[in-house]
Amino acid sequence: MDLLIQLPVLLFSIIIHEYAHGWVAEKYGDDTARVMGRLTFNPIPHIDLVGTILLPALALLTGAPVFGWAKPVPVNPNRLKTPLKDMVWISFAGPIANFIFALVASLGLWFIKTYHFFGNELTITFFELFRLILVINIILAIFNLIPIPPLDGSKVLLGLLPARLAYEYAKIEPFGFIIILVLLASGLFWMILGPIIGFLIRLLTGGTGIF
Repeated sequence: MDLLIQLPVLLFSIIIHEYAHGWVAEKYGDDTARVMGRLTFNPIPHIDLVGTILLPALALLTGAPVFGWAKPVPVNPNRLKTPLKDMVWISFAGPIANFIFALVASLGLWFIKTYHFFGNELTITFFELFRLILVINIILAIFNLIPIPPLDGSKVLLGLLPARLAYEYAKIEPFGFIIILVLLASGLFWMILGPIIGFLIRLLTGGTGIF
């Protein structure tokens, strides 16, 4: 699918990701995201120049897998009852939302394939759309679970580590973005996580080879 389809799917997927963070944070007592107008599906408050526009466009131009990020939903740990524990679940919420979205897309693919709805161009378009939703959301979920700041995986790990180790681990936060860029530029990211992403895609499609 062309840029006009891929970018809206990516944008909606990362909005779901960020909305989930804010929604779970509110359930734990912090309504900062809602107060600041970020608990919304309106894309404008979520757009990040690099992660939402430039990086996805670059990925499309170079043939790399399409992914990106939105502006992080604000969370105030001081509003949480047990900040470290609560932040684990708040951080998990984004990737989990992407996994759920991917699962819904896989059900759509199964329905189309099982009932052989390939009789017209519209059905084929929906098939490709569901496939794109599944792939993008699996990539987003796995990418964000990398335990490197500021990605969600780092906040999960920070909340699970013993206090001393968490303190030492937090020291890499100023270098996190540089580490991520090096992993992406060197190809190590796709080399390491590519097989995991591929496995999950095959799992959600029943190994049917539709990819």
